[in-house]
Amino acid sequence: MKEVYIVLTHTGTALSGIVKYYTKKKYTHVSLGLDPELTELYSFGRLNPYNPYRGGFIQEQIHGGTFARFKDTISAVYSLRVTNEQYEKIHKMIQNMKEEKSKYKFNIIGLFLVSVNKKYKKEDKFYCAEFVKYILENCLNKKLLPEIVKPMDFLELNNIQCIYEGLLANYDYANSRETYKTDIIA
Repeated sequence: MKEVYIVLTHTGTALSGIVKYYTKKKYTHVSLGLDPELTELYSFGRLNPYNPYRGGFIQEQIHGGTFARFKDTISAVYSLRVTNEQYEKIHKMIQNMKEEKSKYKFNIIGLFLVSVNKKYKKEDKFYCAEFVKYILENCLNKKLLPEIVKPMDFLELNNIQCIYEGLLANYDYANSRETYKTDIIA
């Protein structure tokens, strides 16, 4: 067995504020991590931390890019167990997207239509939750999430376990599981 990581965040940007207003949820963005340190963390979002108008497939850094610009980003990190074969499918699919990342665009229309419970899907266009759903459902070979998906919907997955909640900048995998357990008891 292996683990992938579902990382929920809220940066406090204008766009994340709009998403939070409509969803009424704490977290407004979701990313998919392939390693416990989150050095391989992927999503759809800003291509440049200072330009909210250009988005696409991105490799995120918890101490760089948009998350470094918005240092008070709150987060919840969840682990999801998958088989070795499923993990390899996920890894391969993401590597293929990395190699062809220029063809992938941000689905801004789809993101805004979520607020009125409508779906808008174009090939090779995703917003963050669509991307994570697409990867997981294709690699795990089953429907897991609602058709119109939002970041917080990932908490409904079976076998998902919270390993950290707090400022993303303070995330440290080596201490995350023990720290989080301590926080729950306190």
